Amino acid sequence: MTLRAAGPARPDAVPDATAGRLVYHKPDVLLDRSTHYCPGCGHGVIHRLLAEVMTELDLPAHTIAVAPVGCAVFAYDYLNVDFVEAPHGRAPAVATGIRRVRPEAFVLTYQGDGDLAAIGTAEIVHAAARGERITAIFVNNGIYGMTGGQMAPTTLLGQKTTSSPNGRDAALMGYPIRITEMLAQLPGVTYAARGTVADVASIGKLKAMIKRACQVQIDGGGFALVEALSNCPVGWGMTPSQSLEHLKGPVVEAFPLGVIVDRGSAASVVDRGLAAPSQSEA
Repeated sequence: MTLRAAGPARPDAVPDATAGRLVYHKPDVLLDRSTHYCPGCGHGVIHRLLAEVMTELDLPAHTIAVAPVGCAVFAYDYLNVDFVEAPHGRAPAVATGIRRVRPEAFVLTYQGDGDLAAIGTAEIVHAAARGERITAIFVNNGIYGMTGGQMAPTTLLGQKTTSSPNGRDAALMGYPIRITEMLAQLPGVTYAARGTVADVASIGKLKAMIKRACQVQIDGGGFALVEALSNCPVGWGMTPSQSLEHLKGPVVEAFPLGVIVDRGSAASVVDRGLAAPSQSEA
């Protein structure tokens, strides 16, 4: 079995002249069930983008995804692909094992900020350093949403949480971590980008980033990461509308949007300057 860059067109994707213009179609990989996420949560939007990209690239039949602990774990309730559940923070380690035994598969991790940037920091750093052929979707809502709204590594300065009721104080609690920029410095990372679900235009750009990160793996590149800035209205103590405005303002100011690094899909270890010196050079 090999990965294919694109599958055949759906028979209903292009309507005939009498049917009108098709503007919406639910991807088959997106399961038809009611959401359990809190009102206004961005996870559902990101699920939809993943479903669209995987369908467009003909990936569902080849995909093995890894879900860790946290709100992100429920991705397997909505995406009709094979999932493995990992201990908290260990999704990159589990994905590495899957890559070793199933080299032909498309391997995906779907992680939140508490999972990837806190308890799983070591796992994500070393998977990226090894240049593992994995695509990681990193949902950053700046808070521990599932466990009661505690401060996360990505919580903004001054932001009030249940574990920082007076607001995050840099002198006491440190600064928010831009972990995508940290990982982008590693030569094993082929692609790293940050988008957001804050508005329609941004959602379109985020989809393009996810598609590029998936294409990197299809083309045999190294580690690829997309950070999706999302909202948590309940954890932030805001209405959904207020949370989107907050996302477009202070959150994007702290975590700038855009492609951070794109080294090209086919960049090898030699291309990245990591090859061992020859005997004559040693």
